[in-house]
Amino acid sequence: MYLIGIDVGGMSIKGGLVDSESGKILYQTAITTAEKYDTSNSFSEDIAKVVALVIEGSKVSFDNVVGIGIGQPGTIDSERGVVRYSNNIAIENVPVVDDLHKKGYNCPIYINNDANCAALGEYIFGAGRGYKDICFVTLGTGVGSGIIINGKLFEGRSSAGAEAGHMVIVANGERCTCGRKGCWEAYASATALIRQTKAVMEKAPDSMMHEIAKEEGKVSGKTAFVAAKRGDRAGQDVVDAYINYIGEGLVNLANIFRPDAILIGGGISRERDYLTIPLQKKMDAEAYGGEHNPRVIVKAASLQNDAGILGAAALVINKE
Repeated sequence: MYLIGIDVGGMSIKGGLVDSESGKILYQTAITTAEKYDTSNSFSEDIAKVVALVIEGSKVSFDNVVGIGIGQPGTIDSERGVVRYSNNIAIENVPVVDDLHKKGYNCPIYINNDANCAALGEYIFGAGRGYKDICFVTLGTGVGSGIIINGKLFEGRSSAGAEAGHMVIVANGERCTCGRKGCWEAYASATALIRQTKAVMEKAPDSMMHEIAKEEGKVSGKTAFVAAKRGDRAGQDVVDAYINYIGEGLVNLANIFRPDAILIGGGISRERDYLTIPLQKKMDAEAYGGEHNPRVIVKAASLQNDAGILGAAALVINKE
């Protein structure tokens, strides 16, 4: 039996056919996300189009599809199947699940926030397998998070919780896109890392980061890490400060939830041990109770580019 996972992003809407047992993506496709959706129904039509393309391209009968999961940025009412608000795609109050049912897709359909889906994907198919409680954190344009407690997704009231990126770690600190000051996202996102890298580069004209940025064609989330690995002191300073910011938020999550593990996703997670080893040291040193309390493991997430489709498909499994 098969699952269909739909991964909605600002640039594309991806869809994949997933084997429900192995978690393998057997077929995938994508369309370009529209720059603007004139009506809420036009957005749902694009979701339906991707579902149809998956069915057509995989040559699998829809009768063998046990459910459809959709991962979507923004605030999602998962119980009603409605996208309440998504700023990146500029849609509001779209009843996606009802729309798909009206288009003839008569199987269980679920929708949730993309970070929540990624957490489920890692829990069922990825680095979270074997644990009961995990926190998932993705470091990208912002800081997304998903919480799994006793094997089930924790969403908060009306699916509006689990937004760890917007806990404050620096009082009256950097302005966050949400409007508050000092949010974890304003310090630990890839966007923040790029800003921090540029600030240090201005003060360190002899840093290798200038040469690396020229090679890359821009300052990126990799610039400081590459420089640090080459022995550049300024690059190492950026990396050390950035990892410390990430760690502050991770320790907070550990103190609140005390999960078995915290998984790090997003492009920065590709730094693997260079990122997770110092984060584990900070966790071991600063989590409340120290050695008297259960250790929280810090690991890199494993699904990488497949996280969106597999996470969306995992919604169906988690609901069954």
